[in-house]
Amino acid sequence: MKLKSGFLLSMIFIVVTLLAACSEDSSTEASSDKVYTLKINTALAATDPIYQGLEEFKEQVAEKTNNQVVIEIYGNGALGDDSDVLEQAKVGANVAVLVDAGRLAELVPEIGILSAPYIVDSYDEGNKVAQSDLFKGWSDKLATEHNLQILSFNWYQGDRHFLTNKKIEKPADLKGLKIRTPGATVWTETISAMGASPAGMAFSEVYPGIQQGVIDGAEAQHPASYGANLHEVVKYITKTSHFQLITGIVAGADWMAELPEEYQKIVYKEALKAGEEASENTIALLADFESKMKDAGVEVNEVDIEPFKQLTESVYYKIDGYAELREEVNKILGK
Repeated sequence: MKLKSGFLLSMIFIVVTLLAACSEDSSTEASSDKVYTLKINTALAATDPIYQGLEEFKEQVAEKTNNQVVIEIYGNGALGDDSDVLEQAKVGANVAVLVDAGRLAELVPEIGILSAPYIVDSYDEGNKVAQSDLFKGWSDKLATEHNLQILSFNWYQGDRHFLTNKKIEKPADLKGLKIRTPGATVWTETISAMGASPAGMAFSEVYPGIQQGVIDGAEAQHPASYGANLHEVVKYITKTSHFQLITGIVAGADWMAELPEEYQKIVYKEALKAGEEASENTIALLADFESKMKDAGVEVNEVDIEPFKQLTESVYYKIDGYAELREEVNKILGK
């Protein structure tokens, strides 16, 4: 009787131990005390709806992961130049950046087509391309060849226009003007094609650059122009809509791989959701930003964009493969 009781107790002990071990294995990810912190760099100011969307992303990730994944937002380019942050992300640092396709084209040339002049006419069109299998192929290439992971690429910042102290009514009026634009090839080629001289510099340097006469103006979207107070140093905004600025959050692939799978899913899902909401807010506020700058004394000019559009056709033949890529994009859009 004692032998049977001892055997029974031993079996119960083994079963309980096995159940505890299984339970521990199945809840390892959720019960870990490790906190993962991701620092996101953006050139935007806190007034920008995209910046506010990043804040919403931060809050939702914290809530869904019980504060195990912490997002920190650094505005006005506080972590440095986008390219420098990308280099840090590539080697495993816990940093990310809100970046445009033109900058990523330095790594995966094909992706730069999304920053080409007049390639899409709206956020909806741009987002359709960004959610396509074509874009997924570029994203996969970025991850496998450069160790960079796109979390979502649906953050629409608006259409870009010229900001100058000279009135621009036609492309010829841009001749001789030094205009700030991001340094990526597709951007500089576009500005050159329209007749101006492109000048690459950090966005935070644009205000003093115009004020001190280092540059003659810039091209930017309304929320960023207002956030940087450029309306204080320019007289005119010329609405050419030459770029539809769609951007994405890019982190290191190694850093993302370190996250428990359940947290990875949350980060991707919330990045996509926040990007969509922030983009809708941007679209809703574009007219308001324009009105505020007009009230501050800036003259906003509506111009015929066809002459500007015609001149930028040359960009598609100066950059290898862009003419063919435009055809692929047009197929996705049904054009």
